[in-house]
Amino acid sequence: MFITGGALTVIFLIVIVLIAFAFLLSFVPVGLWISAVAAGVKVGLFTLVGMRLRRVKPKRVIEPLIKAHKAGIKLKTNQLEAHFLAGGNVDRVVDALIAAQRADINLTFERCAAIDLAGRDVLEAVQMSVNPKVIETPFIAGVAVDGIEVKAKARITVRANIERLVGGAGEETIIARVGEGVISTIGSSQRHKEVLENPDSISQTVLSKGLDSGTAFEILSIDIADVDIGKNIGADLQTEQAVADKNIAQAKAEERRAMAVAKEQEMKARVEEMRAKVVEAESKVPLAFASALESGNIGVQDYYNLKNVEADTNMRDSINKMTNPSREDEE
Repeated sequence: MFITGGALTVIFLIVIVLIAFAFLLSFVPVGLWISAVAAGVKVGLFTLVGMRLRRVKPKRVIEPLIKAHKAGIKLKTNQLEAHFLAGGNVDRVVDALIAAQRADINLTFERCAAIDLAGRDVLEAVQMSVNPKVIETPFIAGVAVDGIEVKAKARITVRANIERLVGGAGEETIIARVGEGVISTIGSSQRHKEVLENPDSISQTVLSKGLDSGTAFEILSIDIADVDIGKNIGADLQTEQAVADKNIAQAKAEERRAMAVAKEQEMKARVEEMRAKVVEAESKVPLAFASALESGNIGVQDYYNLKNVEADTNMRDSINKMTNPSREDEE
């Protein structure tokens, strides 16, 4: 059986129509449009086509819009589409609006979108406003006036402050401020036993400082979960100071000893120099005597008298050394 040319043309046209229809269905989300109309959300097919042309995924906008409509929240397609194009999470924003409405929290779409675009989890923030979160700090060490180290661990109960989520500091700032308050409170205690006996004084003092100002949270309570004793910092410092003083004293003593040795060496050098001069002078005495004898300045008898005096002096020195040996050793 042969197919005529007219039949082939009809089959070709049918194929083209089917391909065009399939392409139209893939480009125009008819199923999504039917779901929106069935849910009572007024949205046109041309609006969905426009989203395709603007490279917006219609499902990411229409499904949250249906969810908001069912929850009784009035939103416009342009609002959700603009937030999607800005890089926001439309579905999470709508979930946060629904949660805020159920919790009777006054939260507008603009505020919610701003929080989401700021990089914060807006749904978690709304949930934290209803159900406060507990932040546990690590052990914070402080030193009391008596020099004993005290370690304390705190649990901070916070609630999200919706008005300060944009631009407010995060959990790290809360932990840092509480840690600073704990350290200063321990440091102002005269004895470490006061902290152990009444740890509530730390939480009361820290809580009264208004540490949540400028943050995205509101501190509800600060509870000291654990207190422990650390090192005796005062004794360690005193020991180190004593060792340092000893080293300084030893260095000064060594310096004085070196100066004494140097002075002694200098004195010895001077004595040797004086002895050399004496020897030199004594070596000139015989020549002087000879010259005096030749010139007639002294006589022979005078010379012998001088020798007798010198011999008598040497004898007296020898007798003195024999009778006083201790003096000889001293010399």
